[in-house]
Amino acid sequence: MRSVDVLVEAFGRLPDLVHAAVEGLDAEQLSVRPGGSGNSVAWLVWHLARVEDSHLAEAFGHDDVWLSDGFADRWDLAIDRSDTGFGHTSEQVDAVRVRSGRQLLDYFDAVHRVTERLVGGLVEADLERVVDEDWDPPVTLLVRLVSVVDDAVQHAGQAAYARGIILSTG
Repeated sequence: MRSVDVLVEAFGRLPDLVHAAVEGLDAEQLSVRPGGSGNSVAWLVWHLARVEDSHLAEAFGHDDVWLSDGFADRWDLAIDRSDTGFGHTSEQVDAVRVRSGRQLLDYFDAVHRVTERLVGGLVEADLERVVDEDWDPPVTLLVRLVSVVDDAVQHAGQAAYARGIILSTG
């Protein structure tokens, strides 16, 4: 199996994880912060999609889906339009609210479709391309993609855990 095949497989597992964490929860449940200070399902899924979206946009030289497809305008969050959630304060986490699970999944699914196209079109040689020279050693496309999928899987797992807490406490 080639590295590209592994990446396609890894990214391909995300929709099932994300949809399972979101589907069946209403807007209020999606905004619950377990323990009063944990990240909500809405924030976790928005953040994992924003990171995937922004990192792939930068690595492949295209616009963020969040901005180019009008999601930032439709969501109208009380945070900077280019924000991805890194380093968010408690107030910023609270600001990421959705009207429905469908709204959240529409954005994630749009990002995933772009990711499938971009990652599925790679050849092995593409993975060695340096995408970020601000690190020592410089970050290759392979390392960036592994980082993105790792971050997304962690947050999808956290969203599933938060869902379990929400459903068990009614």
